[in-house]
Amino acid sequence: MQRKTLVLGLALMMATGCAAHVPMAPPAQDLAAKQFAPAQQTANLYVYRHEQFGYAVSMGVLLDGTWLGDTAAKTFLHLPIPPGEHRVISKAENTAEIVFAAEPGKNYFVWQEVKMGFAAPRSALHLVDEAEGRAAVTQCSLATTNASSHGAPAPGCTKDTDCKGDRICSAGACVAPAPAAPGVM
Repeated sequence: MQRKTLVLGLALMMATGCAAHVPMAPPAQDLAAKQFAPAQQTANLYVYRHEQFGYAVSMGVLLDGTWLGDTAAKTFLHLPIPPGEHRVISKAENTAEIVFAAEPGKNYFVWQEVKMGFAAPRSALHLVDEAEGRAAVTQCSLATTNASSHGAPAPGCTKDTDCKGDRICSAGACVAPAPAAPGVM
């Protein structure tokens, strides 16, 4: 019996240890975002991943060229945006992009679909209607965004530790480091 419990515990630890983790917003913010009530002068943007597929990978999201945040399985990002044209970019094995024109007082839902890739998952972005988007977002939890107090995305990074892996912060963006000169260690 103890052996079965040990094996089950190890399997559970391995399964949850592989899941991608992104910073989550407090429950009150999650609840407020799920009211789907944009201010009259702005629109609401929701970028979501409602499936379990690709649960082990987080994917970066940029809005108008500025890093917004990362998504994981069953998470969403929410941000009030000004009216006008906006570009959402998803970073995975590939770079997916969608452009739309936002109108004040409306909600916009972008599904960040996870697809099978060669070495890592790929993504595709789909602008979906309000009914489909609301239903999907209610199944997800709000991840934190890189938004300033004015609702616009803040610069992508301020220090190297804001970046993943071996990437470094350069002019507010996470970039690959320059290769070392020959003979320099």
